[in-house]
Amino acid sequence: MTTNAESAEVMREEILAEARRQGREIIERAVRDAEAATARAAAEADAVRKEHVDRARAEAARQREMILATITVETGRLQAERIETLLESVRRDVRRLLLAHDGFEYRETVITLASHAIHRMAGETIVLRMSETDRIALGNGFIEDIGHRVGRPALSIAVSYEPGLADDGVVVEGAEAHQMWDNRLTKRLERMWPELRRHLAVQASFVPKPESGEGGP
Repeated sequence: MTTNAESAEVMREEILAEARRQGREIIERAVRDAEAATARAAAEADAVRKEHVDRARAEAARQREMILATITVETGRLQAERIETLLESVRRDVRRLLLAHDGFEYRETVITLASHAIHRMAGETIVLRMSETDRIALGNGFIEDIGHRVGRPALSIAVSYEPGLADDGVVVEGAEAHQMWDNRLTKRLERMWPELRRHLAVQASFVPKPESGEGGP
């Protein structure tokens, strides 16, 4: 016959066994939860790391493109400045040679410049305005040579030598038609320089040559 003491012992053992079983389940569940949490944290950390890496790569690519664009712009600017400096140096040299009458016969040049202007002007009365220094430089027969070159017998040509007129060459005025053609050497250079500049830039390969059938650069 089972005593009360034995029944209490059996009950105690059962309670302890149940407690141990529940304890194991709690531990196992805690372990599983911890492992799941660790896995989620690792996945989230990997996602965050990947996002940061992708963002860093995108930023690096953007910075690289900005730097390359800046380099391209700066290189183009420096090249343009260098080309402009070279062309301006050529312009100054040409101007200096013109004023020094270097490489051409000044008297013949002035006759050509005056004749060229008169051919394009109406009227039969022409006044040539020139620097006082040209009075001696051009010599006798200067007006007659221009008349022969123009070939208009009724043409009347007068010369006004003016001390205050700067630069060599000639200013041609048609008194009857109120026309004026400034053919002083430096003025012609100023008018012709844009086209000369484009021609020099093409010949020096600073700019591409125009395609066949196109206009000048």
